[in-house]
Amino acid sequence: MQTDIHPAYTAIKVTCSCGNIFETRSTNKEALHIEVCSACHPFFTGQQKIVDTAGQVDKFRRRFGKPSA
Repeated sequence: MQTDIHPAYTAIKVTCSCGNIFETRSTNKEALHIEVCSACHPFFTGQQKIVDTAGQVDKFRRRFGKPSA
């Protein structure tokens, strides 16, 4: 078998938008910033959080909604 064909893993810090910071290993050597983690995702917390969807819905309704008479 060939040796030294796999990239080296390094420890990196992952920062979530909720403020949770944890460490993992990756071939990426830079810090990683994510939007959702297991501490704030509704599947893991059992709570619903409203993520800025109102702006997207209003944008859709303005673009494709019925014109005002």
